[in-house]
Amino acid sequence: MAKGATRARLLAAARELLVGGEAPTAAAVAGRAGVSRLTVYHHFGSQPGLLAALAAETARAGPYLAAGEPVERLHGLIGRACTRWATDPALFRRLPVAAEAVDADRVHALASALAEADQLRPGCSLREAEDVIAIVTSFPAFDRLHHDGRRSAAAVAEILQRMCSGILSA
Repeated sequence: MAKGATRARLLAAARELLVGGEAPTAAAVAGRAGVSRLTVYHHFGSQPGLLAALAAETARAGPYLAAGEPVERLHGLIGRACTRWATDPALFRRLPVAAEAVDADRVHALASALAEADQLRPGCSLREAEDVIAIVTSFPAFDRLHHDGRRSAAAVAEILQRMCSGILSA
């Protein structure tokens, strides 16, 4: 079997286990995928490596926008995060927080761009802007508002974008 196909089977097995409420141990994933535990370690190195790969696999929302006005980039980041979380909320509820978080370097770069463009409200520190951006692009914030479809991903994105107004200049 091709290496890519084996990796895909392993990721699918891990997803099924997580969504079903079971721990995706190397043994459980290997058993479900019909391979040895060593195959799991060969592809991912460890269980945290497997979970990180699974989280990366779900990042279908597209690339981070490095160009454009910082406020537009912020709104785009929120929208893409909500789209990503909406793909499989049951999975994201079970992934470690570090595996589903928006990249801290991207958050810092965006907060810095907002500051450099003088788009942060007076008195808003770079750290406060980073914290707010990290919170509004987190799965727990999305999940609280989305609540398995109570609101659409787009409606949640609008709410989170309004929440960001507290750090932005008028």
